[in-house]
Amino acid sequence: MANAMLLPALISFLILPFSSLALTQDFCVADLACPDTPAGYPCKPGVGAGDFYYHGLAAAGNTNNLIKAAVTPAFVGQFPGVNGLGISAARLDIAVGGVVPLHTHPAASELLFVTEGTILAGFISSSSNTVYTKTLYKGDIMVFPQGLLHYQYNGGSSPAVALVAFSGPNPGLQITDYALFANNLPSAVVETVTFLDDAQVKKLKSVLGGTG
Repeated sequence: MANAMLLPALISFLILPFSSLALTQDFCVADLACPDTPAGYPCKPGVGAGDFYYHGLAAAGNTNNLIKAAVTPAFVGQFPGVNGLGISAARLDIAVGGVVPLHTHPAASELLFVTEGTILAGFISSSSNTVYTKTLYKGDIMVFPQGLLHYQYNGGSSPAVALVAFSGPNPGLQITDYALFANNLPSAVVETVTFLDDAQVKKLKSVLGGTG
């Protein structure tokens, strides 16, 4: 009984220092000249209004590529003002027939807001491999929980555009196809762990620039 009564006090004791730290500093604009750390970049000395402003999402991304899609980031590396604030953003452009293949963001959840066109999107739960899919139209939003495999592709006859918010300043990105076929992981290993045959693996490695 005594231990149960002490638990809330212990939790409060552990949380309080971090809460106090967060409240004693309004912001910490990243000093990109210094190395990134697990806690974020060190604070830049001397900041101005420009450090809290970014125009990089105004222009459409170049979709003239293999996947016919482009992600323009406003992560801490491009927008130092988000350092330590637990947020970042991006612009997503998808041409007709374009796709953002299955991928994950290991360090953030994602909120996608469609501003133009039609996007088919979905994610896969980690516990039961349940697939959650939705067709999104202009004005729709969809959330993709942190670390889960998800995708988006253009489901219409015109270019699609979306604005994306992340729950971290540097969400990270790993695209499944590129992780398997765009590096030097030996084909024999890929075949073993994916159940694909040799011809399929070598074809995908050729398309994505992999070796081995």
